[in-house]
Amino acid sequence: MKIFKENKYSIIGNILKFGPMLVFGLVLFSNIALAVCPDGTTVTPCPSPGITIDAKIENPLGAKGPQNLQDFIKLIIEVVLVVGVPVLALAIIYAGFLYVKAQGNPGELEVAHRTLLYTVIGGALLLGAFVIANAIQGTVKDISSGI
Repeated sequence: MKIFKENKYSIIGNILKFGPMLVFGLVLFSNIALAVCPDGTTVTPCPSPGITIDAKIENPLGAKGPQNLQDFIKLIIEVVLVVGVPVLALAIIYAGFLYVKAQGNPGELEVAHRTLLYTVIGGALLLGAFVIANAIQGTVKDISSGI
């Protein structure tokens, strides 16, 4: 055993380490791995009397949640707007505060200008995302309804 411990990358050492797990896995999952039914037949899927499996994927957002991708994207954009519009208002107020605090100092006025510019760009992105999403949703609905 000392030889196997010294050379940790030897093939025999790996077989001794992982062999029992491999044998256990093959014995445990032999019906699946070898596609043999418990009665000895190789019919796929195996007939299992008295056992029925009913598998469903339920909507994780609930029955009242969005039922398709368009509604899900619309919900995300609405959440972003609900959070983004108050943040946008606070950023405009903060930019105004920076203007008042600058008191004519050119360095601080530049920071206030930049803050207001970035706030306006962020608001335009927020509004643009909402408008583009509604335009795409309307186009997809018109195409799918055949108008």
